[in-house]
Amino acid sequence: MWEPQQPSVRMVTRLLLLTSVLLSTCKVAESQALFTSVTLTLEPSNAVSQGTNVTVRCQALVSSSGFLNREYTIYKDNTMVYTKNITTTEDLIYSLRMARVANTGKYKCKVKIQGKERSSNSEKLTVTGLQTPVLSVDKRVFSEGEEVTIWCKAPEESGTIVFYFYKDSKDLYEEMVNANHVKTKLQFSKAGNYRLHCDYRVILLPDSIQSNASNNVVVTVKELFITPVISVRPHGSMIIEGDNLDISCSVSGDLQNSSGLKVHLSKGPNLLSTGQSKANHSMTAWAKHSGEFECSLEIGDVFKQAKENVTITELFSQPVLTMYPTEVFERENITFTCKSSNYSSDRISASDVKYTIYKDNHTLTQGSSNGIYFVPVVVWNPSGIYSCKADAREIYKYSAKLPVQAKVLVSKPEITVIGRVIVGQPFQVRCHSDRGSLPIEYTLFKKYSEVNLITVQQPHHQAIFPITIQHYSDMQDYQCKAQNNPKVYALVSNKLNTTVIVPLSNPGLTVLPDLLEVVEGIEMYLICGVEGSPPVTFKWYRRGNVQPLFTTTSSKSSASHQIKEVGNEHSGTYYCEAINNANVVQSQPVTIDVKMAMWKKGLIVACCLLVVAVLVLACVLCYNSKRGKRENAAELSVKPSSPKSDDSLTVSLTHSTMEVYNPPEVGVEAAVSVWSERPVDPGSDGESSAASNNEPDVEYTEVVHRQPVDPARVPLRKGTETVYSEVQNSPTGAPGDHYDSQGSVEYADLNGDQPEVNQALLQVNHQDHHDLPVPVE
Repeated sequence: MWEPQQPSVRMVTRLLLLTSVLLSTCKVAESQALFTSVTLTLEPSNAVSQGTNVTVRCQALVSSSGFLNREYTIYKDNTMVYTKNITTTEDLIYSLRMARVANTGKYKCKVKIQGKERSSNSEKLTVTGLQTPVLSVDKRVFSEGEEVTIWCKAPEESGTIVFYFYKDSKDLYEEMVNANHVKTKLQFSKAGNYRLHCDYRVILLPDSIQSNASNNVVVTVKELFITPVISVRPHGSMIIEGDNLDISCSVSGDLQNSSGLKVHLSKGPNLLSTGQSKANHSMTAWAKHSGEFECSLEIGDVFKQAKENVTITELFSQPVLTMYPTEVFERENITFTCKSSNYSSDRISASDVKYTIYKDNHTLTQGSSNGIYFVPVVVWNPSGIYSCKADAREIYKYSAKLPVQAKVLVSKPEITVIGRVIVGQPFQVRCHSDRGSLPIEYTLFKKYSEVNLITVQQPHHQAIFPITIQHYSDMQDYQCKAQNNPKVYALVSNKLNTTVIVPLSNPGLTVLPDLLEVVEGIEMYLICGVEGSPPVTFKWYRRGNVQPLFTTTSSKSSASHQIKEVGNEHSGTYYCEAINNANVVQSQPVTIDVKMAMWKKGLIVACCLLVVAVLVLACVLCYNSKRGKRENAAELSVKPSSPKSDDSLTVSLTHSTMEVYNPPEVGVEAAVSVWSERPVDPGSDGESSAASNNEPDVEYTEVVHRQPVDPARVPLRKGTETVYSEVQNSPTGAPGDHYDSQGSVEYADLNGDQPEVNQALLQVNHQDHHDLPVPVE
């Protein structure tokens, strides 16, 4: 028997190697795929009519060396409608058989290969033409309120469709469905013949497309032979208030098919009674019940109605509440009157009607026949809500409410000032009463003379008067009065009383002690005074300084600034400034010259006297010393060799000339003494110049002239005759001369032949300007 051979190991190995090679080849092919493009087309075209078969073709161009797995997806208006995976290279086909308007939209294809996606462009498909719908009913003849079933169909359409039903071309019913037909049940409430049809709309967001109208179906609605009936008792139009009123609502006709029948009796919005086939209502007649009563019949959707107008005559008219006067003030007489102007004389008399007056729902009068009420004067505030009631034969009526707001008499006004009051400047005065009903008339007057009048009409208004005063005492002359009731005297306020600010004036700066007595070391007070209202701020300034020396605020009209120890540094020009709430004023400047203290003056005088005394003593001592030397020198230098009594010569010197008197002897030569100013020495030092500027120096020059010699008399030495010449030095001195500070006298030898002439220097005080007689021996 033959047995199948088992495969060898070598063969299995070869098969495994072949399989791995194939798999690797596939992987290489996949990895080498090139995704080129994706294209979508619509066939036969992008616009077709209804019922056309449309092909949506998606083509992917891919270059590869093997088989690839391709995932195709078709989208319509971004909504996925079809998907498929294929491994072949053939195109994806999506068929739309018998395309309808619902297939209209934008189509797009997306292909996914090896994790890579490519999308085609969008193509718009337009399908035109809708199927004409068909309308049908289950029965064409039916009664009022009976249900009938209606269909509207479009069997070849798809998508979201809204169906519309019409009755005689008027909207009857509509419904949206995701189907191609709709079914509904309707009722008709009125008898008659009606033409019905339908149409539909296919929703293509954001638009919709409407179909043609369906066929027309005529239906007949038969009237139900039942009607509502209303009856009112008593009959006729003479129903008077207080009568008993009976009203009934019933049905007449064929009630065999009246299942679900209901009747309602109502008056306006008020439902009075209801029942299956009858409804009744009884009540006492009031005039307010006049009007239409309604009897309604309801069966299914059938609604029938009958109406009856009922007129009820008033037993008496609604009372009217009045008051006199129409405007009242507190504690003022008021009369309220409640009255019904009409009444039914067939049933009652005027005295049968009783009146009650109320205030804030509290009874003021009970059952008064005349309806008059007096508010007593003791009632401080009669304000409130008033009303009245009239009743007769169990019929009562209320008047309309009468709100009364009694006016409040004005209270005593207050007159006040707004802001600050400054003399000479305008300001405002307000007149106000805490209580009082508007309008209020405010009058401002001065010394009983009316100045201005303001009427306040609104709550937020005020009576404000502008005034100006010229003196602070004028404030007491103003008052105001308020009045809101011409029958009552006006109330007068108190006199206007407030703080008045007087502007500062007449500023002045006073210095204590007196300006002539301001010396070093004393206390000095700068007093600044003004006229005006305190408080006043005073500031003291010294000219040249921006900042004040001192500032203070005082409740008085003056203030002072103290300087304890006055010194020379306090000399200068001062002024002060005064400030209050009205203005700023400045004083005239005052110049202060601080004088030296008396003890310093005495010390200086004493020092001067001491210096003068020392100088005088020094001058006297110097003068005496120089005079003694001069006299000795003169005696030695002027003696002749042979003195004679008759040879004496007297010389007299003056400032302008010097005269020489000679004795009358013959043969005696004349000697001349001449004053001469010493010329200025430019080389003299400053000290000599200073001395010479103060005092002129006088020099004397002795000139000796040769005299004839008596041959009989031969002197031991040649005789000389001395001539003195006084020279007054210029302030700057004479060049080449030798002199001291006190002046000098020099002797010049005029005898050139005799060097033996004796010369001597005579010192003379420069302050002595008198004639100096010089004897010659």
